[in-house]
Amino acid sequence: MKETVLEVRNLQVEFSGDGGIVKAVDDISFQINRGETLGIVGESGSGKSVTSLAVMGLLQSPGRISGGEVCFRPQANAQTIDLVQLSPEEMQLHRGGDIAMIFQEPMSSLNPVYTIGFQLTEAILRHQNVSVAEAKRIAIAGLQEVKLLPSDDVIQKQCIETWHQNNPNSSQLDDSRLARLVKQHKEAVLERYPHQLSGGQLQRVMIAMAISCNPLLLIADEPTTALDVTVQATILELLGELQQSRDMAMIFITHDLGLISEIADQVAVMYKGKVVEQGAAEQIFSNPQHPYTKGLVACRPTLNRRPQKLLTVSDYMNVEETPTGNIIIQAKEPARPAEVSTEELTQRWASLNDKSPLLEIRDLQVGFPIRGVFGGTKRYHMAVNGVSFDVKPGETLGLVGESGCGKTTLGRSLLRLIEPMSGQIIFEGRDITTLKGEALQKLRREMQIVFQNPFSSLDPRMKIGEAVMEPLLIHSVGKTKRQRRERVAELLERVGLSADAMNRYPHQFSGGQRQRVCIARSLALNPKFIICDESVSALDVSVQAQVLNLLKELQDEFQLTYIFISHDLSVVKFMSDRILVMNRGQIVEQGTAESIYLEPKEAYTQKLIASIPTGSAERVRSRHLRTQ
Repeated sequence: MKETVLEVRNLQVEFSGDGGIVKAVDDISFQINRGETLGIVGESGSGKSVTSLAVMGLLQSPGRISGGEVCFRPQANAQTIDLVQLSPEEMQLHRGGDIAMIFQEPMSSLNPVYTIGFQLTEAILRHQNVSVAEAKRIAIAGLQEVKLLPSDDVIQKQCIETWHQNNPNSSQLDDSRLARLVKQHKEAVLERYPHQLSGGQLQRVMIAMAISCNPLLLIADEPTTALDVTVQATILELLGELQQSRDMAMIFITHDLGLISEIADQVAVMYKGKVVEQGAAEQIFSNPQHPYTKGLVACRPTLNRRPQKLLTVSDYMNVEETPTGNIIIQAKEPARPAEVSTEELTQRWASLNDKSPLLEIRDLQVGFPIRGVFGGTKRYHMAVNGVSFDVKPGETLGLVGESGCGKTTLGRSLLRLIEPMSGQIIFEGRDITTLKGEALQKLRREMQIVFQNPFSSLDPRMKIGEAVMEPLLIHSVGKTKRQRRERVAELLERVGLSADAMNRYPHQFSGGQRQRVCIARSLALNPKFIICDESVSALDVSVQAQVLNLLKELQDEFQLTYIFISHDLSVVKFMSDRILVMNRGQIVEQGTAESIYLEPKEAYTQKLIASIPTGSAERVRSRHLRTQ
């Protein structure tokens, strides 16, 4: 039997407010052993992150633990500690040392005014009785363990090569000078600030900080949500390696069951504060029992087939809330959506190919100036470098690639939100790169965009009805206020919201509802062309499925043409007729969605596909075989 590190018994967490008391965590229990990973999965608001904060003793008022135990055993044969009963001072002895946590957004977790070396050594000095020099050594060793720094042998080789390149006529590099160069190379990383590192590198710093004091339990709360699929895959692999090599217990929290299949041994599925299903990962994926779990498994797009629509959680269950606040769940058995056949795909592509392009891009270049020492432009960073492609009327063209590849810059330049340096953007036979003033404003009616973050896309001081009506006012659509309100009500109802929502503010809606509002606003002027820029990336997978289905329905109804931008190839494949793969400002591969997935030619595309978490029992079994 493996040693149990943490056992949560009947935990309850409440939040009090003007509307009364809300049970965020409602009588949940689970345990985690050394060397095992427990995956806690659920949608936003399910209580999974609140559970982790309760374990860490980080709940803020008005939240409080109203019942239950959090039993922690810091070492074999030691007395069990109930973390709930500890004072804040006593909890500090365990938090960050015995129990460590990696948060979702590394940039907001690190102080931007301090170097990463200062922040790493600060954490070490707080929990270990060591000198500053030793803390620095531990910090460097941690960065090497998380592969942000290479091993000593590799660094030594790099230093020797650099020395000989810079000193071709010099004598042999002696051992003492080499040792100083290696030391300088390693310590140089500690002098960097958070803004000088990428998202994946920052997350590695957070992991190094978390493991620096050899914790028995590591809690990772959505640690890969903001990362590209390729970076996400490397972080998951790293966490798995660290957990096995250190024999740590780990709790991995996510809204995506696909990620759970990549890392978890046991799974707890949370819904509205309760654990509705719990068991071995392979069992959860091969034979889920609760309708909510079935819905989560089914709602993520798969790469090996193309359904006409995605199933959602609501297809598997009806939910009713009693006057006393109890939740009643009634299971449903959904009909499996029909799949789009190869013949249908061939016919659709032939039909699209016969049409003249709606949009033609010719050798487009977009650069950002890099300033020199005295403020002048020294050179340009080419975010889009000589890109050419066509988009047919009624087509969905997928644009996929990692962060920094240029896909968002390309999308915004097509709408003249970013001015291109050179090239042509031809819309309906007219080069729009030279349009200005009233002519450019008229073009906005035909070309719209749905941004990634629906909350930042909406003015928090403006009611939803006003936000959707704003384009109508700018373009003088509708003769009277009543006509415009009727148009807004019609749009809101079409995207699955009530007309009564017009008088509510953005903060009163969920993320999925806010994105529906943004889609309604983009449709207000009856555009022909819409760019969806990572428009489902910030959403739970079940809400994501609803929005993807909605976008497909709207395309058929209004004969829309989309460019669908994402770093997630499974989502892009479900939505798209063709896919363009971007890397470093250029299109490195293009073709039909099926051909890109089945026969990727470029190594970069192959890496993107291999990094996609599939969320299947087969993935769990293959992972277990690799680690045995």
